[in-house]
Amino acid sequence: MAYCRMCGSRLEWAEVDGRRRERCSCCGAVAYRNPAPVCLAMVEHRNGLVMIRRRVDPLVGYWAPPGGYVECGESLSDAVVREVAEECGLVVAVDRVLGVYSQADVNVVIVAYGARSLGGEPLAGDDALEVGLFGRGSVPRQTVPLAASALDRWFLSVINDATATWR
Repeated sequence: MAYCRMCGSRLEWAEVDGRRRERCSCCGAVAYRNPAPVCLAMVEHRNGLVMIRRRVDPLVGYWAPPGGYVECGESLSDAVVREVAEECGLVVAVDRVLGVYSQADVNVVIVAYGARSLGGEPLAGDDALEVGLFGRGSVPRQTVPLAASALDRWFLSVINDATATWR
């Protein structure tokens, strides 16, 4: 059961602005559900693309660019720098936005950035089982898991699209 963030009363489903949304039964506040921003970094290090083997869902065990959720109080580019440092130990400079990805049945928006390594050594961090450095043409080809969720399928398509220039 969900409760209002404004007054603590119970939320109920109602038609609001032409869509079915939760609204407070007491004060009328609408509980909008918004996607969370996530960043990915296509990091070039020693002429290779840095990828991590994921330790956590979605896609545990799959290779992906380092990235993660943007926290309150940081910009998207700040989040890229933090996530790369946490996941693979590199200090990076963010160069440009490569793409923005969203899908109606997934609760995140992913912004993919190009970045270059300024220092550090690739080392698996908090969300990584290992770190890999892949030259052009050697990025692993990965298939959708058999019991894939909508998030798994979509995230793998984002990974494949974002790393396409390295294939």
